[in-house]
Amino acid sequence: MIRYVFTRLSYMLPVVWLVVSVVFLLIHLVPGDPIQAMLGEGAAGVDIQAARHAYGLDLPLGVQYLHYWNGVIHGDLGKSLRLNKPVRELVAQAYPATLALALSALSVAVLLSIPAGVRSATRRNRWDDRALSFFSLLGLSFPNFALGPILILIFAIRFDWLPVSGSGSWRNLVLPAITMGGSLAAILTRMVRTSMLEELGQDYIRTARAKGLRERDVVYRHALRNAMIPVVTVIGLQFGALLAGAIVTETIFAWPGIGRLTISAISNRDYSLVQGCLLCIGLTYVAVNFFTDLVYSALNPRIRQ
Repeated sequence: MIRYVFTRLSYMLPVVWLVVSVVFLLIHLVPGDPIQAMLGEGAAGVDIQAARHAYGLDLPLGVQYLHYWNGVIHGDLGKSLRLNKPVRELVAQAYPATLALALSALSVAVLLSIPAGVRSATRRNRWDDRALSFFSLLGLSFPNFALGPILILIFAIRFDWLPVSGSGSWRNLVLPAITMGGSLAAILTRMVRTSMLEELGQDYIRTARAKGLRERDVVYRHALRNAMIPVVTVIGLQFGALLAGAIVTETIFAWPGIGRLTISAISNRDYSLVQGCLLCIGLTYVAVNFFTDLVYSALNPRIRQ
């Protein structure tokens, strides 16, 4: 297992290099001058040159790239052009909120999808299977930017059960988590159903039933564990989609996370802050995929070979 972990870590290194390089190059390919945007159209040329020199933007692109890598290695992501604060500090303040939102949305999706998918598979072509398939399709049809306002209108404005926006307590987390987790729950429900149907038709399931095991043990102890292997892969891949969806959801619910910080940085052309936010999201995605590989190998030890 230790050898497998080190092998996966070695595969991560070129991915991390690519993420850092793409984030750096994309920001520098965007049209416009961040210093000009920061100082305004009426700024004197001397002031622009002085600010560009202070932020190291007058250096050749290759030198800037090496400086950026040196900063990333030492945990220095530069300074925000607008807020005049270290990017690392701003990202560190916003990251826990986004992580809490993504994990809550993932929990909502898993808690809804696994029982629903198992129920749908064990009751194939019956009324509850059709009902769950309908709701899954409905969940897939509603994007975050449509579902969020609907939930606000119903649960925050109409019934006044939950706050409209902001943060501070678990009640503020409910609507954003449902908004982000709803579509993922629909995807996972269909995945669990399909995978469970395949496993329930295998020989070892018939053998377990022939031995007189309880149906609940057959379904949850034997079939579900093997059925979760492709589902875990999808969960890992979709976690990146949750982080991307957080940009929209955090804007709708005024959630103080990385997504909202990214939108603010883009609006203000704060390129250093945009780099830091995108780098944080990208590296989180890489780390999640690494841990997904570990869980996958735990569920299916043959992967280690």
